Amino acid sequence: MARVSFDELLEAGVHFGHLSRKWNPNMAPYIFGEKKGIHIIDLNKTAVKLEEAANAMKQIAKSGKKILFVATKKQAKDLVAERITAIGMPFVTERWPGGMLTNFVTIRKAVRKMASIEKMEADGTAATLSKRERLQLSRTHMKMHKVLGSIADMNRVPAALFVIDVMKEHIAVAEAKRLGIPVFAMVDTNSDPRKVDFAIPANDDATKSISKILDVVIEAIAEGLTERKSEKDKNEDAAPAEVAADAKPEAKTRKRTTKAN
Repeated sequence: MARVSFDELLEAGVHFGHLSRKWNPNMAPYIFGEKKGIHIIDLNKTAVKLEEAANAMKQIAKSGKKILFVATKKQAKDLVAERITAIGMPFVTERWPGGMLTNFVTIRKAVRKMASIEKMEADGTAATLSKRERLQLSRTHMKMHKVLGSIADMNRVPAALFVIDVMKEHIAVAEAKRLGIPVFAMVDTNSDPRKVDFAIPANDDATKSISKILDVVIEAIAEGLTERKSEKDKNEDAAPAEVAADAKPEAKTRKRTTKAN
């Protein structure tokens, strides 16, 4: 059963593309037609591609790996920050720090510096500094937290990226491609679907459309995380039983040895 219906996508306005004169010819296979100078996306193909992407993301989450969400455009940033926090995945909504993937070691150093400032504020060390130094430290922390706070728990390069707008986030897409990291993305009619591994043809400008696609993606990731937890709990429950079963033959052997003596 599909995760989302044609009617749901239609109601969310996922089918509205850009002006036909601004289209990217590589999106031709996903365009149903044109109405009043605007391209209309084929929602049947959107549903298929969305299902394919959701299943792949579910498996990544089930394996315990991270998916980094990138959405710095105003229509998506608040929505992503609120929704993605709930599933514990990292995200970037302010600006893409150049080299976040290709120079990840430096990014981790910056995150550690941010953590050290937070520690100073928590243990009272910051209070021993002069007023000017405290102010400077506070400003530094605010700037760093705004950009890096949402990826503070990302200790390694993510297993995949989910991008809202391929054109706006072209630097992130380029870095991921350079490192061989798969990219899932909402791709509008003015973008090139060849630049990503899992293209989801959809309106990437309307909040309602973005929200609908996120609904499906988040549900898939949540399923993956739940299945991972279930399998982990099952393995932990099975382990004591296996240990007990292994111990029984040893006990019998000791008993036979005692009788022989």
